[in-house]
Amino acid sequence: MLTESIKPVSVPELTADILRHLKQSIGKDASHASTYDWRMSLALALRDRVVDPWFESTRKTYEAKGKRVYYLSMEFLMGRLIEDVAVNLGMEEVAEAAMKSLGQDYARVVADEPDAALGNGGLGRLAACFMDSLSTLGIPAYGYGIRYEHGLFQQHFEDGMQIETAETWLAQRHVWEFERPEVAYPIHFGGHVAEEKGKTVWHAGETVMASAYDTPVVGWQARWANTLRLWAAKPTTNFDLESFNRGDYIAASAPEALARTISRVLYPDDTTVGGKELRLKQEYFFTSASIQDLLRRYISEGGEMGELADHVAIQLNDTHPAIAGPELVRLLMDEHGFEVGKAISTARACLGYTNHTLLPEALERWPEELFARILPRHHRIIQLIEAAHLAATSSDIRILERGEVKMGELAFIMAHRVNGVSALHSELVKETVFADLHKTYPNRIINQTNGITPRRWLYTCNRPLRGLINDTIGTGWPDDLEQLDGLAKHVNDAGFLEKFQAAKDANKAHLSNWLKARDGVSLDPAAMFDVQIKRIHEYKRQHMNLLETVALWNEIRDNPNDDWTPRVKIFGGKAAPGYVVAKQIIHLINDVAKVINADPVTRDYLQIVYPENYNVSMAEILIPATDLSEQISTAGKEASGTGNMKFALNGAPTIGTLDGANVEIREHVGAENFFLFGLTAAEVTARRAEPDYARRAIEASPRLTRALEQIASGVFSGKDTDRYKGLVSGLYEHDYFLVTCDFDSYFDTQRKVDAAFRESTGWTRMAALNTARVGWFSSDRTISGYAQDIWDARSLIEPRKQRRNVA
Repeated sequence: MLTESIKPVSVPELTADILRHLKQSIGKDASHASTYDWRMSLALALRDRVVDPWFESTRKTYEAKGKRVYYLSMEFLMGRLIEDVAVNLGMEEVAEAAMKSLGQDYARVVADEPDAALGNGGLGRLAACFMDSLSTLGIPAYGYGIRYEHGLFQQHFEDGMQIETAETWLAQRHVWEFERPEVAYPIHFGGHVAEEKGKTVWHAGETVMASAYDTPVVGWQARWANTLRLWAAKPTTNFDLESFNRGDYIAASAPEALARTISRVLYPDDTTVGGKELRLKQEYFFTSASIQDLLRRYISEGGEMGELADHVAIQLNDTHPAIAGPELVRLLMDEHGFEVGKAISTARACLGYTNHTLLPEALERWPEELFARILPRHHRIIQLIEAAHLAATSSDIRILERGEVKMGELAFIMAHRVNGVSALHSELVKETVFADLHKTYPNRIINQTNGITPRRWLYTCNRPLRGLINDTIGTGWPDDLEQLDGLAKHVNDAGFLEKFQAAKDANKAHLSNWLKARDGVSLDPAAMFDVQIKRIHEYKRQHMNLLETVALWNEIRDNPNDDWTPRVKIFGGKAAPGYVVAKQIIHLINDVAKVINADPVTRDYLQIVYPENYNVSMAEILIPATDLSEQISTAGKEASGTGNMKFALNGAPTIGTLDGANVEIREHVGAENFFLFGLTAAEVTARRAEPDYARRAIEASPRLTRALEQIASGVFSGKDTDRYKGLVSGLYEHDYFLVTCDFDSYFDTQRKVDAAFRESTGWTRMAALNTARVGWFSSDRTISGYAQDIWDARSLIEPRKQRRNVA
């Protein structure tokens, strides 16, 4: 087992390494080096110190001959890595001092690093937190995903509308990765399947190569490091010289261009046939490469294929890699001679599936014709899987139905464990999207409530609060987050509360300065910072937040001399390019902001800010500065959420519904420290059964009626009455996410928030109790649960001594 020892590095040693890399790796001298040059040199010097624990962890894994975890995810939203690596190596202060000795501002150098554009939202950030925790806990693991050239997209606003441009994070060298040209696998598409000499043979019509790029992921105090392996698509033939010499230059480069398309963009718009085909190819591409890779590794170690499940745990992060089941069955049957029943049972024993949604439309379904054309062998295997399922049970649930391939049902049937991601969500999975399969397999669904890594989401991003916690309860909490409960006994200490508020004020000042420098926006740090940052979706109800903002604006204008609580509404998030309603919501937020921010009557009390291109690095600035966390999704629709945990951990009370992990957060922090509103999941279902529920709710609410009439009449759109006609009529006619029904409760609860915020000592105490009581929401706890309940995987590092240091 690895020990706890880390060889300390002095400032002169690190400084010398930075200068060595500046000269030998970057080719610059100090007098001519740019911020980019210094950043690359620092990153390379830090990377050097990751390699030893990474190699040692790999050696220990081979020696142990135990089980490895393979985490398959379409997204890994890693964020910047310099600061993360420095912190986990225990070298943050040394790195800062080394850069200072070289005349460089460490913060500026860190901020120069682009965010790796490998994810969209909570799904990818959860995967990143899990990789951090797997390494911190010393559980041997690989993360598998796609090395997107352009990732999601960069978001810009033009006349308030979202404009998407290509993300360019790989325009610069990605210093953390190691290319592995020797690790490449053929990925086949199309063609036909034939029976030849008693064997089923897939004659592919198209082949690309999956080439590996490895990034080491080091855990807390460098006691273990795992690997994030990302796949890039490359052609089997790089360049067609014959076509080039004929003058057909486009044809000469066509193989490379077609291959690279697969790993070019995260979530291409799938509203077209071509987009659907590309997304299916992406999912199979990275899943097949990952399954081939883990089987190669297992066989190279002398593993017996019949014992595969004793050494391999494969976790599917949502339905994107659900093709892993048929692919593993294919390889076991076609390449290792398994009969179909044994292949299915072996694959199932390896596979776990995490469900992240209660939205039926988010459980992927592919047109069967498209699926059979792109993956003809897998189409046949799915028929075999379905037949085996139907023969072994009394279930009538099918994977192939009405011309579609249902990937949620495939993932469920091929997994030995299916988990939800919050207590409420797991119960609703049993009752709704997989109710019939739950009856058939009553012990298959379990719960693993999500968590977040405290190393990034408090220790690194919130230095002022980190310092106070260290001074108050000691330094053992970053890998034992429930030690934060030691803060609770200090919340009645006026001196502690003063320091807690000072930490929040420092973070608010930092955010205000950052926004001023970046966007020219001026904020009053004394105002309440009311924040909703997440991808834009109707069920997350950013438009309800905005409607309440319009209603509040009306109230202030009508009663300007009342005792109003100054409030800054901060939005952040992107809409999928093909999601028309979500993009209308963004446009409306920006239109309303333009009017409200210019109003001389209300601008001292109400302001709206929507910084463009929300990402992990922006979240690391916004979350520590937040006073109020908006978690206002329709009850029964948010699987868990992890932003809610990050806000609470950083001392922001929540206004929210009983949805996702909000339920458990409220239980932990106490109902008196959580602003609850809205219908429950059961009440939502009942309300939808009532006729004209939305129209009746609007007519019963003068505030909501007025706000909707203002939007419809063009108050916020330059008298353009058509711009938001569809959005407004949608709320009247088919408000599926019950914005209208929850509006009045939301508005009234916001006024309770106003009153609580004005009582500053009580608010600070509430914020401090949120921090103190959410230690349970560490991703270390979540991963420990997966390891015990799903993977049967063990740690290969020595357990920590109990270190509950109290100052």
